[in-house]
Amino acid sequence: MSASPSHLKAELILVLVTIIAAFGWIFSKEALAGLPPIFFLGVRFVIAGIVLFFVGARYFKGIRWQDLKGAIMVGAVMSVAMMFWIVGLDQVSNIGVGAFINSLGVILVPVFARLLFKEHPANSIWLALPIAVVGLGCLALGDGVSFEWAQLYFFIAAVTFALQFNLLTRMSTKLHVLVLTAIQLFTAGAIMLLVSPSMEEIPHTVPLPIVGWFLASTLIATSLRFLLQTYAQSLTPASHAAVIMNLEPVWAAFMAALWFGETMAVIQVIGCVLIFLAMLVSKWQQVRVFLRLI
Repeated sequence: MSASPSHLKAELILVLVTIIAAFGWIFSKEALAGLPPIFFLGVRFVIAGIVLFFVGARYFKGIRWQDLKGAIMVGAVMSVAMMFWIVGLDQVSNIGVGAFINSLGVILVPVFARLLFKEHPANSIWLALPIAVVGLGCLALGDGVSFEWAQLYFFIAAVTFALQFNLLTRMSTKLHVLVLTAIQLFTAGAIMLLVSPSMEEIPHTVPLPIVGWFLASTLIATSLRFLLQTYAQSLTPASHAAVIMNLEPVWAAFMAALWFGETMAVIQVIGCVLIFLAMLVSKWQQVRVFLRLI
């Protein structure tokens, strides 16, 4: 069965979204050469949240305080995840490795749904988890035992992202996606800006090239990405979106190899393949639906 024109359009946009997200890793790494990590991400998210507010201003009418509090809570959890992610990105020696560790959050989402909300994940999750653990071990080994603190930060970020995604899913039925995205981005950014002065030195001046990378990461990798992703997800089944979004770490590793000349040991490549396989196994029901519809 072939996909409808609208589904095909949405899927192509989602592939573009994964490429933009991967470029976000590159833009952010370049910006971190001249900006402290938490401050950089805080300003980036506040600006992105404001941009999305103006784009979706009409959807903010009639918001209940209870729903607003829920969106703020999601943003607060997101701020924790993003702080670990950006510090990991600032310190990591191999972006591709970090991207695949970070993608473990996809597999952990249903685990948190089971622990916190008593949902019953598909049996494929319990098969995916040991595959992911073996893949994570391969990434950490490299040419020997090459543990980096950045790898731990990415793992903590993945765990927190899984929690945030569960909270976000429950809030998405109460608020328009643009409203929820704008509030959580602005909240996360504001919290990071409050934390930043106590943990890092804020620069008085920023070189012009760094400003360019900052704007690219803010306007392209954050605002444009979320706008395209929101639009595309409204045109295609969730199963399609879930499968396609798994491409982000693959693109990130590929771009890091081209941009920074990064390489991986054979065992790390095996680890990346295992984690990618675990992501597909964890979404096996969606993968089957996707394969039937293409």
